[in-house]
Amino acid sequence: MESRDQELAALLTLLRRGSGAGWNEIAAEVVAAGSAMALLSSPAEDALFASPDLGPAHAQATADVRQWAQAGLQWVTVLDPEYPSRLLGIREIPPFLFYEGGLREPDDGMSVVGSRSASDWGLKLATEAARLLVSEGLTVIAGLAAGIDTAAHEAAINSRGRTVAFLGTGITRSYPASNRALQRGIADRGLLYSQFYPDAPPTKHLFPMRNATMSGYGLATIVIEAGEHSGTRIQARVAGEHGRPVILTDRVAATTSWGPRSSPAPPAPSVSAQRSDSGTPSRSAGGRRAMPCSPSPPTASSGGAPRDCRPRPRCRPKSRPPSPSSDPSNTSSDTS
Repeated sequence: MESRDQELAALLTLLRRGSGAGWNEIAAEVVAAGSAMALLSSPAEDALFASPDLGPAHAQATADVRQWAQAGLQWVTVLDPEYPSRLLGIREIPPFLFYEGGLREPDDGMSVVGSRSASDWGLKLATEAARLLVSEGLTVIAGLAAGIDTAAHEAAINSRGRTVAFLGTGITRSYPASNRALQRGIADRGLLYSQFYPDAPPTKHLFPMRNATMSGYGLATIVIEAGEHSGTRIQARVAGEHGRPVILTDRVAATTSWGPRSSPAPPAPSVSAQRSDSGTPSRSAGGRRAMPCSPSPPTASSGGAPRDCRPRPRCRPKSRPPSPSSDPSNTSSDTS
């Protein structure tokens, strides 16, 4: 077994031993040590790493890694140079990522997210936002969900741009099933990521974890359309905690209580647009403090596509040390 595979087996052993530590906490310890194997073989002086016998667990982890390798699966861990560098600075840092497609580091892009039950207005706006990002040379990031995410992915592909999908399941699953062909298209022309075990089914608590990783991967989050209880509010909140800009449409800002609170300081900006005579969106700041992307003065409209919202360097977040998070191996039967 190659040393890289041995490191993954050691990392899995640390994650599975039931010490009570969060996966992100263990990932941070592995990064600090520079080797999961070294950490696994070191004296268990810290209660965090105390375990009666890791032999059987390590044997199972080694067998799993061999099986995944034989199946042609690909992965990166926090120890690999190809691991997304921005994720190392968030508290929810995933210990590993399975992937299909082309890795890129750094991969400058923004998340385009919103309701699964999107309106025609929302779908059109998501398409325009994705096209804009592609025109600016940015990656379109979304979660392969129905509705807004699907529209954003498809628009990026149709515009010959790059799109990255973060799955709320294992890399071998297709969810929703209606997006099976789209998932294959993204793998062929962009990148799929999953922070879960390869065969992990869709469960209710995996999607918020996926959203936190999406936020950490990108430069900003654009919320197109969402209701008061939409799962999108989780990504908006976490993005603010990550220090990432949160860009809202006027409709989201006006119809949800969480929208204006999504970014702690300054308030989450909202953007709106109306069609100009040339057919391209014109911009407004929706009466809120303008983003660093400096939208033009307000115009009367009911909502529209964010324009020129590529964050300047001063918007890039400072790294934050990871803190405990949920263990994604503890699954439930609910779906989202």
